[in-house]
Amino acid sequence: MYKIVQKRRLNDSVTLMKVQAPHIAKKAKAGQFIIFRVDEQGERVPLTIADYDRGEGTVTIIFQIVGASTRLLDNLEEGDSILDFVGPLGVPTHIDPQAKRVCVIGGGVGNAIAYPQAKALHNAGIQVDMIAGFRSKDIVILEDEMNAVSDNLYMMTDDGTYGEKGLVTNKLKELLDAGNKYDEVIAIGPIIMMKFVAATTKPYGVKTLVSLNPIMVDGTGMCGGCRVKVGGQMKFACVDGPDFDGHQVDFDELMKRNAFYKEREAQDREHVCRLTGGKRNA
Repeated sequence: MYKIVQKRRLNDSVTLMKVQAPHIAKKAKAGQFIIFRVDEQGERVPLTIADYDRGEGTVTIIFQIVGASTRLLDNLEEGDSILDFVGPLGVPTHIDPQAKRVCVIGGGVGNAIAYPQAKALHNAGIQVDMIAGFRSKDIVILEDEMNAVSDNLYMMTDDGTYGEKGLVTNKLKELLDAGNKYDEVIAIGPIIMMKFVAATTKPYGVKTLVSLNPIMVDGTGMCGGCRVKVGGQMKFACVDGPDFDGHQVDFDELMKRNAFYKEREAQDREHVCRLTGGKRNA
């Protein structure tokens, strides 16, 4: 059992939890993830490691409440425990020792994944420009944390209620057109956002990494659920990723695969157990 030592609401649908997991904290690196299971009836759900403290032996996760499992997780409070908490999984973010300047882009809750990558780059002495995009001011998260690990932080909102109005790709193109030279661009967020970030950087010849989160079951590459096509070859996000060359990812196929269970997930949210009369995610 893994004890929750801190719980903090970041906005109406996003929660931060710090979990006591010393063996994971000892080995965790930016870009890796864990798989949790709330209880014996729970499904296995992957979440990127948002932060870790080797001294405290804690791992921080940030999640959006979108389905039954994340709702069950959110129902837990400080002092409660999670049944399974497995990791670290996946390939850590590669930090190029020759890189001098990197642009990290996060979209929505994807900023929770972009932040640890920006932090790792910053700690390696690399100049970090960060573009953080949100739909509106009310869902902004981690601004202070991102600002602390960025040389320049650009806050963007679709409706202009905070920071600059526009998409993250608008700001990225503006920076590239202004002559800013990046050794690498890292984009993390909705698939459609990462697709257009990659499309924006391609004409400039800027190396672009994207962090993918396809449907995943076991986290070991055995089930094949998280397969993605990269450069015409089949890869598995859990063992080959989650970071991939954004110019090589087949985003259209990825979007189709990720939408495969949406109808079923909607049905599960409304399902009422005939034995208990209650909802699994209540």
